[in-house]
Amino acid sequence: MVKKEIKKESKSQTKKDFTNHIFAYSLENALEHPIAAPNIILPKLFQHGLEKEQIKDILPKINEIVNLVNKMPKDQVKKEFEKYSEYVKDRVYFSPALKELPNVSKNMVFRLAPFPSGALHLGNTKTYLLNALYAEKYNAKVLLVMDDTVGSEEKKIMPEAYKLIQEAFQWLKVKYKKPIIYKSDRLEIYYKYAEDLIKKNKAYVCSCKQEEIKENRVAQRECSCRQFPVSEQLLRWKKMFKSKQGEYVLRIKTSMQDPNPAFRDRVLFRISERYHPKVGNKYKVWPMLEFSWAIDDHLLGVTHIIRGKELMIEGDMENYIWDIFGWKRPNLIHCGLIKLEGIGGKLSKSKAQREVLSGDYSGWDDPRTWSVQSLRRRGILQESIREFVEKIGLNQNEITVPVDDLYSINRKKLDSEAKRYFFVQDPVSIEITNAPQIKRVQTKYHPEKPKTKDLLVGKEIFVSLKDFNKFKGKQIRLMYLYNIKLDKQSEFTFEENKPEIPKIHWVSKGLKTKVMMPEGTYVFGLSEENISKLKIGEIIQFERFGFCRLDNFDKKKKEYEFWFTHN
Repeated sequence: MVKKEIKKESKSQTKKDFTNHIFAYSLENALEHPIAAPNIILPKLFQHGLEKEQIKDILPKINEIVNLVNKMPKDQVKKEFEKYSEYVKDRVYFSPALKELPNVSKNMVFRLAPFPSGALHLGNTKTYLLNALYAEKYNAKVLLVMDDTVGSEEKKIMPEAYKLIQEAFQWLKVKYKKPIIYKSDRLEIYYKYAEDLIKKNKAYVCSCKQEEIKENRVAQRECSCRQFPVSEQLLRWKKMFKSKQGEYVLRIKTSMQDPNPAFRDRVLFRISERYHPKVGNKYKVWPMLEFSWAIDDHLLGVTHIIRGKELMIEGDMENYIWDIFGWKRPNLIHCGLIKLEGIGGKLSKSKAQREVLSGDYSGWDDPRTWSVQSLRRRGILQESIREFVEKIGLNQNEITVPVDDLYSINRKKLDSEAKRYFFVQDPVSIEITNAPQIKRVQTKYHPEKPKTKDLLVGKEIFVSLKDFNKFKGKQIRLMYLYNIKLDKQSEFTFEENKPEIPKIHWVSKGLKTKVMMPEGTYVFGLSEENISKLKIGEIIQFERFGFCRLDNFDKKKKEYEFWFTHN
């Protein structure tokens, strides 16, 4: 039993005191896993108001409480968690299955519409994968349409993104109808329907400055350009193709009394002289998202569109255009955004693009992008991502989802097969006096499988700097070997394995190893010699460190490179 009593603190304390929250998450983590881990607790505090500049000050408190919780018997952990559970932010309750969609039929068509400005990250992959999962549920058709209109200076098309997107969907086992459709190949189609709108007196070419448009919207006043007759509008439309960027736009005619000012006379086409990586400078009059999709969703026979609530106004505009043409409306289904907790920031393809272009990120598979490629390289399984998305389902409101939920799914799939090895981070060399003459010790690759391996034991033993500092001068057990009093000159004590003695891992005949962490930095150390038998891409577990995937072996440096998966 732990003698130190835990005193529950009152709610009246200042917001910057996270003691109760640390206890709550440490106890919860200890219930879900063999022991609580400080690196799991820290990210959870940000949703309770922890600021980045407070991290340095809060870490000792986290370590203190985690150590205290890890000494508790499981029955005490359960009792204590009941006291502190109110401080745990509500988790997402996963749906048991995908909810039924409206207007189900035998001829349903979904579409995936990625903008090729970079690799897909975990956030936008959720929406695309949700479309694909529903298509599987209803045995429906899926179209892959590259939404490659010209973009903007802040959000450029990246030529390599076309391939990255296809690779991601292929790895995630998303089945779509070929060939791939490219919006940049469909400009003439959009021009035809733009002219049709003008002829119906539903669109006009505008040369007003942006400031004037804003004033008109506020005043609910129609633009003077809107008053020209259809014949003049068609001439101005043709003039757009010979004009410079910023001189003209094509606007749709809506009510200037619409409750949403942003809906009033929205832009349908604009002039852009930016070079397009697929069609070059062939076109310079480009459609906005809602117009191109209003046309394509009808012509391609799309029946169901699942996308984020941030595109609600674009959906309203598509409905407006479909009604003008008298077309049947597809089913627009908007889901809430998800905020991933524990990833160290906000997912942003635009930010990732900037960092990749500047060289701050090593590439689109840099772990800080949280791209599908980076997750694959880390050892996150595609079936884990699919299950993660399916369990979230069609969330109606914005929700916070701990990335630990993805890790938990992945861990269950890896744990039963991943072989166990030793990796000593920041190794400290020790020598052991009066130790038995043991040259090797036999242990299992996996605790539940019969296959065994040998760990070589030499005169020199390496333990991690963290363990050395924590247990120096104390009795510990070198796992699968014997007990020692830890120091640079350690003393052998006895061989019996007693449960109360702390156990640490070690390496004797070690191989140089570095591990890429999710933060984009390497940690260095030594691994046991048995890792030399691994194949590139194999996912293993370094005991007391975490799951990792073997990424590379540098023959010149004789160094193994792993990527960290998760705890």
